[in-house]
Amino acid sequence: MNYDSLSLVEATNIQLELRQKVSLITQPENVYTIAGGDISHNKDTDIIYAGIVVLSYPQMVVQSYALVQSATKFPYVPQYLGFREVPALLEAWKLLPVKPDIMVLDGQGITHPRECGIASHFGVLAGQPSIGCAKNMLFGSYKPLGLEKFSESAIIANGGIKGYALRTKKDVKPVYISPGHMVSVEDSIDIMKNCVLKHRIPEPTRMAHEKVNLFRIGKLKPGYHTVSVQGSLFG
Repeated sequence: MNYDSLSLVEATNIQLELRQKVSLITQPENVYTIAGGDISHNKDTDIIYAGIVVLSYPQMVVQSYALVQSATKFPYVPQYLGFREVPALLEAWKLLPVKPDIMVLDGQGITHPRECGIASHFGVLAGQPSIGCAKNMLFGSYKPLGLEKFSESAIIANGGIKGYALRTKKDVKPVYISPGHMVSVEDSIDIMKNCVLKHRIPEPTRMAHEKVNLFRIGKLKPGYHTVSVQGSLFG
């Protein structure tokens, strides 16, 4: 898959087509594993470092991870993050011998002007239940949250509830949760609450961010890696 020569008009049309395939009916009845996906890059280069980290759910213990180096010429454009990052993430996805029950992406799901953020983009192409967990608000509005941990407020867009702002630590800026594909709005927020430990960013995407940055600076190698209970690597 290569989006390098795509125009924004063509990209918009692809998002509209993908949106028609998004399901907001939760598919996995039971969740035992959850993964986070993220990318990192060197400034002013086309190189992308992509990673997916699989964790047990709800224990949040890292089980395995996959890392790939790729390249893209699609620019960073708000609302079109999937075209820059999804191809590399799908390369990492292919390395996972056993797919997780849920995939969490660092970005929007249906809280997007065309209801097709990176989590929906990835979820539809991979045929995978997915959730968006964004650090910043992109689309919609919500009423103010309380200051306490787990205070939440529905994100309203296009006449309905599309996601939730969720405060993961007291007095800290919230994250923004929305379904990507094959997960309902309500299940998305419930699942992500179980992924919150002591950090603002829930564990799946926080650990993915950590791994890809170590990969980018040469401290981790590409490929698929499993993690023992004690934390040593093998495979």
